[in-house]
Order: sequence, then structure tokens, then C-alpha cells
Amino acid sequence: MRAPANILNLLLLSLLAGLDPSKTQISPKEGWQVYSSAQDPDGRCICTVVAPEQNLCSRDAKSRQLRQLLEKVQNMSQSIEVLNLRTQRDFQYVLKMETQMKGLKAKFRQIEDDRKTLMTKHFQELKEKMDELLPLIPVLEQYKTDAKLITQFKEEIRNLSTVLTGIQEEIGAYDYEELHQRVLSLETRLRDCMKKLTCGKLMKITGPITVKISGTRFGAWMTDPLASEKNNRVWYMDSYTNNKIVREYKSIADFVSGAESRTYNLPFKWAGTNHVVYNGSLYFNKYQSNIIIKYSFDSGRVLAQRSLEYAGFHNVYPYTWGGFSDIDLMADEIGLWAVYATNQNAGNIVISQLNQDTLEVLKSWSTGYPKRSAGESFMICGTLYVTNSHLTGAKVYYSYSTKTSTYEYTDIPFHNQYFHISMLDYNARDRALYAWNNGHQVLFNVTLFHVIKTEDDT
Repeated sequence: MRAPANILNLLLLSLLAGLDPSKTQISPKEGWQVYSSAQDPDGRCICTVVAPEQNLCSRDAKSRQLRQLLEKVQNMSQSIEVLNLRTQRDFQYVLKMETQMKGLKAKFRQIEDDRKTLMTKHFQELKEKMDELLPLIPVLEQYKTDAKLITQFKEEIRNLSTVLTGIQEEIGAYDYEELHQRVLSLETRLRDCMKKLTCGKLMKITGPITVKISGTRFGAWMTDPLASEKNNRVWYMDSYTNNKIVREYKSIADFVSGAESRTYNLPFKWAGTNHVVYNGSLYFNKYQSNIIIKYSFDSGRVLAQRSLEYAGFHNVYPYTWGGFSDIDLMADEIGLWAVYATNQNAGNIVISQLNQDTLEVLKSWSTGYPKRSAGESFMICGTLYVTNSHLTGAKVYYSYSTKTSTYEYTDIPFHNQYFHISMLDYNARDRALYAWNNGHQVLFNVTLFHVIKTEDDT
């Protein structure tokens, strides 16, 4: 599920990474400095920092709290300074992120042990904010932004450093809330940075995270990849046939607790589990047909329907598990897609990009991969990824790029924890795979390879 990350998480990770004194010696009084290593096998980013010395008064609780803030902001400033130097190259992976995460947990345990010496309220607020922003950590681990953006971050950190230095001289000049707002401002900037890292090539699938156990062996659950950040509605469709009921939940938390906000009775039964919610509407395959339906949740009526020409249906060309999974509707960063097979293409997979309003086929690509040999499939950045099974041992075995009209065989394993997958769809907003795994609603995290150009590349 999507859960946001906090800048302070990254800073604490950086502090725990450690420096290599044999390469560079930096006096803590010289200012903000950051070091980053090269790559680790999993392609995650590791940053290391040194903070300048600050002599804050520790005579009262407020001094101790401000000292903790100063250390965090100092670390942030140094991270940005050297990261600015290191981002002159193309994208690099960096070493030892798992070790850093373990170190971070140990650091939090140490802080918990010493919490009697801290201002409990403010420490808890910062910790909760870190927990809320965790999904940003993978992005900041794996990717670096361009030199111009780093320079802006560095200037913001210097401003915060100036403020804290003033507080050192005169306690009480700025209160905790003002400093907290500045941290939130940097969080917003990093979110903007993440938006630049949109498309990439699938490198790894990790997880799953089990969100809930409910329903039958087959079904679908999803969120809208085009919804706003505050709109986290979840839709739930149990079974692959003989059903017209869609259940809506206002959030993941409500979904887990079973607190429904609304129920929709569709005008037609659906076929399969390969539905998608996109820009406020549900797209599904009408039972015993190759007709695609667009149903608006807001108006509660059908906005469009169209036959997918030559597409097999009703278990003519299903996935390996059957279940009327002939037509798979999906969405990615580019738009709305249909994946199916035809007699004209000898039962092999056909990819069609659809107009989201009229359901008209905009363009189609014929692949050479048999639909009946595919366990499931999903689109990321215009590339179709196909699994070789729905059972234990399944992996992403084949990919087809609509950008280059070329294919390749891949070997990307993932953990089929509950042995039977009947739905696997990518959500571009969450950058995660939603899956229905034998009556378990689970999430897989994906690692994408990005190439980021800096100013020196132009």
C-alpha cells in the first residue's frame, strides 16, 4: 500500500551509513557535507553525511529538543552538499541499504530508550511523520535528481542552518512549529522530485505485503491511479463470474476494517478478474462477450461500451488459471490498455491502447506469446510484462515494448506466497502491483531502472 516517506528517515539512514575517512577528511566546522557510494546489487541509494558542530545549551528541555532538530538539519544540509557534487554522473546504484535500514531500527530503539530526556510530544510528531512518508525512501535510495534541483535543496538547508544558529544564540527566536513547517516544505520539494522519476524498466519485484484476507479464491481489488493524493478509495470485486456487486471503501484502513462507504450494483455481470478503475470510472469485460464497459462511479451509469474486435472470450483464450480471464484491462503511466488474444494472431497476445472515453482502439501490437501460456500480465510505461504461471515458482518471463515493438525474455522472480494468483495489476500512482493471491489481497513493490540526465548531459 502506499505510505509516504519522510526526509528525516533519509537523513538518519545517511548518518548510520558512516564515512570513509581514507578518502576525504571534513572538519565538522566546515559546513554541510554528503558522501554517496557507488551501487549495491539491488540498485539502492546510500548517502553518508557529516554535520558541523553546534554548541546548543542543554540546560532545559527546549534546548535538548532544539539540539536534536539542529543535528537533523545539519545532516540534511551536508547530504545535499556532497550529493550536489556526486550527481554530475548518470544514474548510479549505491551499496548496503539493507544494513542501513537495520541500523535505522537500532537507532530508533536507542532513541526510545533515551526518550525520558527528550520532549516526548515533539519526538512523537517527528516519528509519526517519518512513518507516514516511508514510500519515498525507495525513490530516494535508488535515484538522484539533476544538479539544479540539488542546488535549490542546498540553499533551503542553508536557510534552516542560519535559523538554528540564531536559535543557538537566542533560545526561543523560532518555535518548533516553524521549524517543522520548513521540514514539510522540503518534503514537498522531494515529492516534486519523485514525479520526475516516472517511467523505467522493471528490474525487481519484492514482497508481498498482505493487506487483508477476504473473499473467495478469485477476485480483484484496486485503487484509481489518477486519483488525487487525498483520494484513497478502494474498490473490491469478489469472484470472476456471476456477480454485479462492487464494494467501495474510503481508504485502505477502512478496507482492512471492513467499513464499506458505498455499494454499486452494476447493470451487467462481469467476466474474469481483470478490471481496472481509471479516472473515476470502472472498466470491465461484460460476461459472455468481448464487450468492454465503462461505468461511472459518480453518476452510477454506463458511459460507453464497445466490442473488442476479434477478441476471444468465455475461456477461449484465458490465462493459465482460466476463470474467463480472456480480456485483461489495465492502466499505466501512458493510458488505458486491453490485453487479449485472437484467432487472427493464432491465439497469441494482442496489446491494444484504448481511448478512455470512447473505448476505441487507438493502436494494436501483435506479440508471439501464447495467451494460454501466460499466468498474468501487467503494463508499466508502455511495456507489457507477462508471467509464466499463476502458481508457486511464477516469474516475469516475457516483456514486449510498445515503444520499440520489440520483445525479450526475462527472469524476474517474485514470491507467490499463497500459491495461486488470479489478478496482478500495476498502479502507476502507488508504483506497486495489486494482487489477489488465493483469497489474500496483497501488494508487491517494484524496482524500476531510470536514466536521469543532469545539466552536464545537455
